[in-house]
Amino acid sequence: MNMMANLPVVVIGAGPVGLAAAAHLVERGIRPLILERGESVGAALLEWGHVRVFSPWQYNIDAAARALLDRSGWTAPDMRGLPTGGEIVRDYLGPLAALASIAANLKLGAEVTAITRQGHDKVANDGRKDAPFVIRYRDAGGEHRVLARAAIDASGTWSRPNPIGVDGLPVAGEDAACGHIAYGIPDVVGKARESYAGKRVLVIGGGHSAINVALALMELQDAAPGTEIFWALRHASVDRLLGGGLNDQLPERGALGLAAKQAMADGRLNMLAAFAVNHIEMQGEGLAVDASLAGKPFSLSVDRIVVTTGFRPDLSFLGEIRIALDPAVEAPPALAPLIDPNFHSCGTVPAHGIRELAHPEPGFTIVGSKSYGRAPTFLMATGYEQVRSVVADIAGDHVAAREVRLVLPETGVCSADVVTGSDSAGCCGGPAPANVDACCVEDAGAKAKGASGCGCATGPSVGAKATEAVGVDA
Repeated sequence: MNMMANLPVVVIGAGPVGLAAAAHLVERGIRPLILERGESVGAALLEWGHVRVFSPWQYNIDAAARALLDRSGWTAPDMRGLPTGGEIVRDYLGPLAALASIAANLKLGAEVTAITRQGHDKVANDGRKDAPFVIRYRDAGGEHRVLARAAIDASGTWSRPNPIGVDGLPVAGEDAACGHIAYGIPDVVGKARESYAGKRVLVIGGGHSAINVALALMELQDAAPGTEIFWALRHASVDRLLGGGLNDQLPERGALGLAAKQAMADGRLNMLAAFAVNHIEMQGEGLAVDASLAGKPFSLSVDRIVVTTGFRPDLSFLGEIRIALDPAVEAPPALAPLIDPNFHSCGTVPAHGIRELAHPEPGFTIVGSKSYGRAPTFLMATGYEQVRSVVADIAGDHVAAREVRLVLPETGVCSADVVTGSDSAGCCGGPAPANVDACCVEDAGAKAKGASGCGCATGPSVGAKATEAVGVDA
């Protein structure tokens, strides 16, 4: 056991949540080893560095990380400001990574390829829990292996965007047309301007990432009037993507919905709902899209496609350790019911930690956006609470590990159909009757049937969700 105690805790990923995990480890006197596949901390955030997030700085900085930075003489940004992804890296993650206690334990350009237990494959039981983890990684110097007492996977989901197909698979011709397709939030008014100015662009997706892309294309349209924007939604209604508007306690998020609504009213966006692509074919310098619209055959010729349909976790390097995942959401079984988009369409998620994140492999956890599996929304502050709890558990402070220390603004955003501008936008089906002990209509209905509730208020503190744009590298 003494040998194990002297080993580092490996943190996979140097995004906001990975570096927060490292900060919590340092604060508890535990040596981290941070392995980041990119050439910079926050590498994924830099890929959407032009996008301004809708949560102010106060929700984007971890408490333990701030404590380390404050002791170094760091100048904090205005906590009320709304940073871009690039500013989060420049003004927060960069200075954090430069601290001696972090920098000495950070390896960039190090891609983890496998995790196992020393001397044990996935099936072996005897002595398993006492065996250290073996982490294999690859960098410019070749293949390496390191022993660890615990492993925290904060590698995010940015490297695995969802494909176009509504069935979860690439559509026919998607791979061949990859040179004309972007995934995520391309910088259409900046670095990628020439690829979009004056072009016919199809945006596929119904979340805040799609709104960001559509509004950026409208900005480009002002300078290049020939730019045409087609916005395709997989569902039949546009109401569910418009946000809580003025009801949203994160004003920037509500503003996105209001701006998109106004653009639709002005006729600047060609809305396509419900839309499903069947086939894509190269047509000269453009793309011929064969699809269905509201259940009927539909075809469209475009120059570019932007896919904003979310992301999924990369589980390829976890094949030799024991993990448990919900079969649908691909999140830990105890967490999945709290975030499953099939049942929970409120903009709220109960605070959670090691209890919900634990796997059958003691000492291994997945945190950050990857812990949500295929559930589409995540907030960095939620990830910070996760790693606070996980690191407390690693340190043997089980009381702190099971405490709830997360207070976030409730949101007016729901991903289900809502009546825009109505009080019903605040939660699942609207507020519960005044004489019922429930958080919303769906919660009241579930309790009336003998269930514990819909899950929106299962914890004492409820947090707002964010788009994948806010949590992709978390």
